[in-house]
Amino acid sequence: MKKLLPLLILVLAPLAFAAGEKIAVIPKGTTHNFWKSVEAGARQAGTELGVEILWKGPLKEDDRAQQIGVVQQFVSSGVSAIVLAPLDDTALRTPVKSAAEHNIPVVIIDSALRGEVGKDFLSFVSTNNHRGGEIGGEELARILGGKGKVVLLRYSEGSASTMEREAGFLSVIKKYPGITIIVDNRYAGATVSSAQDASMNLIDKVREADGIFCPNESSTQGMLLALRQTGLVGQKKLVGFDTSPFLLAALNKGDVQGLVAQNPTRMGYLGVMTAVKHLRGEKVESTIDTGCVLVTKDNQSTPEVKAILGK
Repeated sequence: MKKLLPLLILVLAPLAFAAGEKIAVIPKGTTHNFWKSVEAGARQAGTELGVEILWKGPLKEDDRAQQIGVVQQFVSSGVSAIVLAPLDDTALRTPVKSAAEHNIPVVIIDSALRGEVGKDFLSFVSTNNHRGGEIGGEELARILGGKGKVVLLRYSEGSASTMEREAGFLSVIKKYPGITIIVDNRYAGATVSSAQDASMNLIDKVREADGIFCPNESSTQGMLLALRQTGLVGQKKLVGFDTSPFLLAALNKGDVQGLVAQNPTRMGYLGVMTAVKHLRGEKVESTIDTGCVLVTKDNQSTPEVKAILGK
């Protein structure tokens, strides 16, 4: 029996340790399909690791105060770690600092937070958003043959992920002297409805344009709905971001010409994995790129795209 005791301790100790681990996962919002995929990945990791996943975030992606309140709530309740997608790269710095002061490690996912990785927060798990924007720009420039007028409908001020995509897109388009950017200072807002309204408000510019780029799921869907509402769908080349069922259906119909796809399930999975590895004394990477790829009507059967789309 004495010989068995060390073995039993080795077997049972990790289980006892895991039983008390609670990982709070806080998205930017809870309505978009993107975040539902992030949640699925986070819960998959939680099941594999034997930890409890606490999923909570603001309803809409423009409610900074509510997201700050959620972080503060989890800090006060004493969770083991936090996985956070900050909807503002500055506003969330103070609550993240508060978590650190309470010895709660924070993994940032999806969108950057101003600060030093490894010091102000544990790790950054995200798409290479600048590269994603470049991919969108390269595809739109290719479709247009390097000539024409382009509209960029931005997402929201303070959202680091989409700001990087917009910057990446513009960096590519500016390499083409035959392409003129006629709008780059309008914002879609946090919902499909606000994006559709914003698109309708600049519809005269959209009529003038040959191509359009939108940097996230809701802005792409809102612009598409505006194009359908005004009979312009198919006449304007639209490249967007993210791959909800709605947007993939539009892509296959020919209403959208290209979508830059992220891997939100992998992002949620690796966010939780990184947090738990740290809690268990393992070394973690400071920056993890979860990948992105261009999806078109014709390439969805390729292994690379199927892996991203989870097919």
